[in-house]
Amino acid sequence: MKDSDLIWKETSSEEILETPVFKVTKAHSVSPLGQEGDYIVLKARDWATVIPVLDDDFLMVKQWRHGHQGLSVEFPGGVIESDESPEEGARRELMEETGFSAGRLVHLGTMNPNPALFSNRFHVFLAEDLHAGGKQSLDHDEFLNYIKIPKAEVFAKMGGAEYPHALMVAALELYRQHESKK
Repeated sequence: MKDSDLIWKETSSEEILETPVFKVTKAHSVSPLGQEGDYIVLKARDWATVIPVLDDDFLMVKQWRHGHQGLSVEFPGGVIESDESPEEGARRELMEETGFSAGRLVHLGTMNPNPALFSNRFHVFLAEDLHAGGKQSLDHDEFLNYIKIPKAEVFAKMGGAEYPHALMVAALELYRQHESKK
């Protein structure tokens, strides 16, 4: 089959539930061969993640993740506000979570966190020329510590018990690809 023969057409969409983080929708779609079905799609705002580099270290955050029921070491990041560009959201999240600002921000890539279920995108940025001096400004239900961790340790442990977030693995791979082009 040609790629064009793989494309389903959404004929209707109904919001089932709205949460503070995403909307659950039921999309009715028709396959190229006429097969019909209802599919759940989670509609959320885009997310931004920042990989802050301090010499041979990454600046990371450690926080509780409710789905995982455990602590997770991650790169700073979060939801991009509706009036922000991905870069603006990345800069804001870096400042809010760590108190650092970036003199230079490089877009490393954009991907879908889980195209089977989510409609949003995940934007990854490299932050260089970091400047301390700001103050953490966390959301009312956000509790985290920021820490410097040697790059070699992050590469060795990413995907393990302390670093369980799959999107952080993807972000680190985009960073590795960027660095390999230098």
